[in-house]
Amino acid sequence: EVQLVESGGGLVQAGGSLRLSCAASGFTFDDYAIGWFRQAPGKEREGVSCISSSDGSTYYADSVKGRFTISSDNAKNTVYLQMNSLKPEDTAVYYCAAGRTPYSGSYLLGIYEYDYWGQGTQVTVSS
Repeated sequence: EVQLVESGGGLVQAGGSLRLSCAASGFTFDDYAIGWFRQAPGKEREGVSCISSSDGSTYYADSVKGRFTISSDNAKNTVYLQMNSLKPEDTAVYYCAAGRTPYSGSYLLGIYEYDYWGQGTQVTVSS
């Protein structure tokens, strides 16, 4: 059974940091790109960051560049999203997703590239 389990969300003040984790199981982790997405109330789900399975390249939405860092621990089948300098507009439910694609590129920030999704973790940034 494929599982993606997010953790690490919470309430933080603006300027603070959180680290999200995405623990994966039930599929060959090395063959899948992993992406982080978020969805705020009343808004569409958007790509935040992703890491390619083919070459480990990472991609970021313009809104988080320089503040967020994605990393992967393949030995633990876990992907992390380190979020620094958080802003109230970062408030959303954050999801991780896995997509089996051999390619690399910023297109991986699109939601349609992914096959499996986690349940999400809430991140709330207070002003």
